[in-house]
Amino acid sequence: MNRIMANRYSPTIRRRRLSAELRRVRLAARKTSEEAAAEAGLSKSTYSNIESGVKKRPSLPEVRAILEACGVPPGGEFDEILDLCRQSLERGWWTRYRDVLAARFVGFEAEARSITTWQPLLVPGLLQIPEYMRVVAQACLASPQEIRRAVDARMTRQRILEDRDPPELYAIFDEGSLLRLHDHPEVRRGQVKHLLEMAQRPNVTVQMTRADRVNPGSGGSCVILEFPDVIDPTVVFLETATDGIYLEEPDDVARYRNLLNHLGLVALRPGETLDYLEEVHLGR
Repeated sequence: MNRIMANRYSPTIRRRRLSAELRRVRLAARKTSEEAAAEAGLSKSTYSNIESGVKKRPSLPEVRAILEACGVPPGGEFDEILDLCRQSLERGWWTRYRDVLAARFVGFEAEARSITTWQPLLVPGLLQIPEYMRVVAQACLASPQEIRRAVDARMTRQRILEDRDPPELYAIFDEGSLLRLHDHPEVRRGQVKHLLEMAQRPNVTVQMTRADRVNPGSGGSCVILEFPDVIDPTVVFLETATDGIYLEEPDDVARYRNLLNHLGLVALRPGETLDYLEEVHLGR
């Protein structure tokens, strides 16, 4: 049962894995969700929300009742799933910033083995400098307090790139994200310098699409998150105004992989991107 132990994972990953384990033991017991809910003394909606992951913090008594209803014997597997539940009740640092970031996404991002992102309007968040963050936040009419919190949260997010074993980051962004800094030349210079520095890291690859050319990513930004363990499904994140849409179905993941592959083909190659950024940095 070591495969379900997740001591090094964020609570977001633990909760998703807990839901998967509860569904697995129910199917092994050959019970419908309605039968399991009734035998556990839970309403159909509560049980459904726990198994689907909609209920983010299922209680230990609820999980214990489900395991008993599914005939999981005490000890071994029973105790490990309960331990997984206890871990899922912890709070990640990002919960302090729910007002300025998509907390669930950051929970996934914190544990990803690789992050592939397409940003048609902005420099990818993991590569932004504080001055750029402030310009973006001000454009969104954020208050000074919101701006401070947004910058603090994003800078904390970026620490994953400083870890001993950082994720692979493959970032594609559009030239327009830099052209729109026309009124902020110092910010643009600093942002370009940072992109050049980050691109020298072995785990970071950047590509840029040209603003004067049509590309297949006009539908909006997307992020593909892959995890170290194969039992954790790949997640596609589509940002919305409030949080985002999370896709895990293989067909959905394949569709967005195909999109990002096409974007990589129409974008400037990594070396060409760095040449372009170097020219911008030198003011040519």
